[in-house]
Amino acid sequence: METRANHIWVGAVTLALLAALALFIVWIVQFGNSSQKEYDIFFKQSVSGLAKGSGVSYSGVPAGQVEEIALWQKDPQFVRVRIVVDESIPVLQGTTATIQNVSFTAPPVIQLEGAIQGAPEIVELGPEGVPVIPTKPGALGELLNSAPVLIERLATLTEQLTKVLNDDNQETISGMLKNTERLTGNLANQAPEISRTMQQLQLTLKNADQTLAEFSKLSGSAQNLLDNEGRPLAADLRKTLDAAQKSAAELSQTLAETRPVMQQVRTTTLPEAEALMRELQEMSNSLTAITERLDQEGAGSLLASPKLPDYEP
Repeated sequence: METRANHIWVGAVTLALLAALALFIVWIVQFGNSSQKEYDIFFKQSVSGLAKGSGVSYSGVPAGQVEEIALWQKDPQFVRVRIVVDESIPVLQGTTATIQNVSFTAPPVIQLEGAIQGAPEIVELGPEGVPVIPTKPGALGELLNSAPVLIERLATLTEQLTKVLNDDNQETISGMLKNTERLTGNLANQAPEISRTMQQLQLTLKNADQTLAEFSKLSGSAQNLLDNEGRPLAADLRKTLDAAQKSAAELSQTLAETRPVMQQVRTTTLPEAEALMRELQEMSNSLTAITERLDQEGAGSLLASPKLPDYEP
């Protein structure tokens, strides 16, 4: 009986220890999970090379790892990648995720970057129950996305080149090259004459420089002449102009003073003088008539009446 009781006691203690160990492991797991945050990233591009356990870095600093990769059931054109990030990493609004290849031999990693200082954290839950970090195409992704357009443009360019380099255009280009070669040969033949022309041009430029130097000296002499003789002449001319201005002012004053006298002469003196001249003219006419009568009839004609003509029946 005692041996059986000991076995039961040992079994009970063992079960209790196993239960405690299980609880401790669960607590450790929960504690570990509480120090990390989960986020979903939806990529609309190939995630080739990315696998569960791949690294997650924030601006180059290790921040977590990939926890799950799967096609999104609601829209299979997206690949849902769930990552876990250390709680100390500030995943703020404005943060974006890209897939980057660190090297040709190492697997790709998810790079987080672009957080705005002072912005709140990304806490809004997405369609799968955890916050979502928006994506930004990486350099390789942008290259792959633009590859079809690039190929199309290359095909168009090749087609245009084919049209340009047809037989007729090839003959034209060949003729142009021949003409260019001929022109180059002519220029080579004319090189001595061109050299002589350049020498003459240099000589002409040298003479022009000398002429400019002489003209500069002449300008300096003229400036000195103006400075030495022109200034006194200008001073005399200024004095003459001042005197002329003063004389003009005095003449204006004199005209202003004589204006009333001229007005009186025009309105009174001139009419009286005209009347006097008329009277003198009449008197002169009368005297002329008397003188003529005296000459013709004598002094008695002034006292007697004029003789009547003889009457003839």
